[in-house]
Amino acid sequence: MADHSAPPACKYFNLTYPLPFVAHVEINRPDKMNAFKEEMWHELPPLFTHLSTSPSTRAIILSGAGPKAFTTGLDVQEASQNSILGPNPDQSRPVPDGARTATRLRRHVDAFQACISSIERCEKPVVAAIHGWCLGLGVDISVCCDVRICARETRFAVKEVDIGLAADIGTLSRLPKVVRSGSWVKDVCLSARDFGAEEAEKVGFVSWVGKNGGKEEVVKEALRWAEVVVGKSPVAVQGTKEVLNWSWNRSVEDGLRYTSVWNSAMLQSEDTREAMMSGITKRKPRFAKL
Repeated sequence: MADHSAPPACKYFNLTYPLPFVAHVEINRPDKMNAFKEEMWHELPPLFTHLSTSPSTRAIILSGAGPKAFTTGLDVQEASQNSILGPNPDQSRPVPDGARTATRLRRHVDAFQACISSIERCEKPVVAAIHGWCLGLGVDISVCCDVRICARETRFAVKEVDIGLAADIGTLSRLPKVVRSGSWVKDVCLSARDFGAEEAEKVGFVSWVGKNGGKEEVVKEALRWAEVVVGKSPVAVQGTKEVLNWSWNRSVEDGLRYTSVWNSAMLQSEDTREAMMSGITKRKPRFAKL
């Protein structure tokens, strides 16, 4: 399924196409339970930017390699050795004052936030197929995805308070919107306690939980979902995601106005006629690449 441009080379992410128009991105550091090191942060945005505009991609599955974890989050050991808060290596230069240190830290955090937000900005729907451990940064990544499903044995935790910081890559901003119980969100974020698949489904954090256990089942379900989505008009699917995301924090009136403007352009697509005629003639619709 070649595009006009090839996907970026990645060491820590596998990209395959198990079905036509369905991309499967696999976090690929299983020997470290897919914990993120800095190199991985930088590989992620170019990959999702490519998939966002790829005519051969209409839906994306995101999973973790190996049997143990979606991701255990930040590789704390690696991060501690390369900390921006570490000692000043150049003893001939003065230690920066508080304002300069804060500016350096803010830019550092902003850059990593943008890396993970590349998943949310992707034009194509992304389903997180979660298994094993999903900790810290794993929750940040999950809440950037459009749909979250998980294996029955999955364990989640917002772990950042256990390493002395407030989660700063997106969980504290996005999780309260995904899960409407403020009490539950503060419970798991302030305590850093584990919670399982059943609890995640009960509060609406995930929309499907497997019956039998591990990764194979949850990826199979993600493929089933993605196959349904890629059979729809790509104009309609991408437009639906765009309008839903745009309307997230806005009034109904604003959302209706945006939808009206959006569809005034997109209803001119051949996809609308094709979808309607396929329903009338009882045949499978065929949509051009977008």
